[in-house]
Amino acid sequence: MTKEIDCRKLDCPAPVLQTKKLLETKALNRVRILVDNDAAVENVSRFLSFHGFEVSVDSDGISSAVEGIKDAADAKIIETASAPKKTKDLESTQKIMVMISTTQMGKGDDELGEKLMINFIKTLKEMGEDLWRLVFVNCGVKLSTINSAVLEELKALESARVDILVCGACLTHLGLMEEKKVGQTTNMLDIVTSMQYADKVINL
Repeated sequence: MTKEIDCRKLDCPAPVLQTKKLLETKALNRVRILVDNDAAVENVSRFLSFHGFEVSVDSDGISSAVEGIKDAADAKIIETASAPKKTKDLESTQKIMVMISTTQMGKGDDELGEKLMINFIKTLKEMGEDLWRLVFVNCGVKLSTINSAVLEELKALESARVDILVCGACLTHLGLMEEKKVGQTTNMLDIVTSMQYADKVINL
């Protein structure tokens, strides 16, 4: 039997939070989440996939049904959100998360600020394995789109296994969802959880 919840008309991160709450209270192997925006489709799909569901999406152009299916034997109540757990083992590297909420670095001269941000992102690779996750919110999501001056650098970081998360609500608000070319569309639950698990958070 499929358990269905209606998350239409809910803004990010409510659809993922409702899905999380459902899976935390019942051991289910079939779920169907109704949503009405592309960001919610991506976020709910990724959340279900992380927890072992095979995901399919059926859309009529107005709303979508995200369906997750897993073997009944694998059904269980989930315990955590989709974030890596810290271990007690001593590690040579730390998890540095960089949150970028703008296309400029600093205040004053806008043109200079944009150049500084470009140089900053191009230099991030020098952090090496300490660089764990980049999170783009607000106008910072523009840096993940097709016209970004640092798109290739971000793709290279992603290929080097740096997590790149891009706020879905921000992309939707700015009308940029279709122009995103790097990173995973994310939601506030993932962002808050990332901050919890990071050893250091740098905000720009």
